[in-house]
Amino acid sequence: MSVACGLECVFCVGFSRWAWKRCTHVGSDDSATWAAATPEEFEPVPRICRVILAVYEPDLRNPKVSPSIGKFDLNPDWVIKRVTYEKTKGRSPPYIVYVDHDHREIVLAIRGLNLAKESDYKILLNNKLGQKMLGGGYVHHGLLESAAWVLNQEWETLRELWEENGREYDLVFAGHSLGSGVAALMAVLVVNTPAMIGGVPRSKIRCFALAPARCMSLNLAVKYADVIFSVILQDDFLPRTATPLEDIFKSIFCLPCLLFLVCLRDTFIPEGRKLRDPRRLYAPGRIYHIVERKFCRCGRFPPEVRTAIPVDGRFEHIVLSSNATSDHAILWIERESEKALQELREKSAETVVTMAPKEKRMERLNTLEKEHKDALERAVSLNIPHAVSAAEDEQEEEVCNNAEASEPKSKKKNWDEVVEKLFHRSNSGELVLNENVDGTER
Repeated sequence: MSVACGLECVFCVGFSRWAWKRCTHVGSDDSATWAAATPEEFEPVPRICRVILAVYEPDLRNPKVSPSIGKFDLNPDWVIKRVTYEKTKGRSPPYIVYVDHDHREIVLAIRGLNLAKESDYKILLNNKLGQKMLGGGYVHHGLLESAAWVLNQEWETLRELWEENGREYDLVFAGHSLGSGVAALMAVLVVNTPAMIGGVPRSKIRCFALAPARCMSLNLAVKYADVIFSVILQDDFLPRTATPLEDIFKSIFCLPCLLFLVCLRDTFIPEGRKLRDPRRLYAPGRIYHIVERKFCRCGRFPPEVRTAIPVDGRFEHIVLSSNATSDHAILWIERESEKALQELREKSAETVVTMAPKEKRMERLNTLEKEHKDALERAVSLNIPHAVSAAEDEQEEEVCNNAEASEPKSKKKNWDEVVEKLFHRSNSGELVLNENVDGTER
């Protein structure tokens, strides 16, 4: 009897400790040790949010919803193309192609999940988790298929815009929620096959994934951290949920129940086992975490932005929060990112400047590059499947560039070869993703 009572006490104490740790885990804990972002590197985020919001507006001159700054700072005349659900025919969420001459960017922005559209669910349901490789890692099957379809439709438009603007503009892919996964995989495709967009160098390709979906394995998430930038608002549930995306959105109306069960299950999975699972998907790239709430404190505080390229502890714990779904909304992300940018600028202005702005910018670029190399080495040291060191990554990039340079100059042929590797033609003539092809592996 005494032994049974002792075991019961141990169990109760252990469960109480677990419950306390899980219930007191807040979103800010995930980035507690990260460095603060600079206003220069975070400056594009609110602006990109507004470009994504523009996808929802049929007429930018008479918008139905106003962003936090009161109006859209986009020029409607610079919207080159607007593609709706009727034109995508369910192969992709709607998107726009926008040329921002003020910031010298060509932006392809994709909207998030539409709960009223069956076609968006079909993209999520076409998951086949861990059965499709791309560039040396695993990716979400449906999102890759959607990304390749969009590129197949728009590669000529993007190439022409880039060449018309002197081959100097940055090529930016941006998306929210479902669209973030599509945008991230588009960036990976273009980085691996730059010739299909006229030879855009890696340094001019960027992707902003807002409220990102888990769409690629850990080695790819770290490998492309110099290209893909994920933005997460405090307690957002999606980047933290390793559950297949289709299960999440099938349970969207009972999400608190799902999050609690996932939280309970993940507690008993060792961290090392998660890291060594090559088919486990993660939020892509470098992460910017906007933090605005504190534990046991009411209300919202001036937001701060933390950034890092985490390898272990990469948003692995569900946050049991009433804001888990509201923090996923693009309107809230735009509003809080704009506030955060103003806070960063004010703090930067108060800081005593000891070096010229150009030197300061170069120092930050060197720091970002070093952080990326350190993350690659960290992934190798933890035996992450398919991870490569910084030296190996540079060699692969050089081989890729040499291969692209040695190919014939026929622009059409380059893209046709990529499509041929990734797809086959069905009887109806549509492009269908191959099941056993390793994508555009270098």
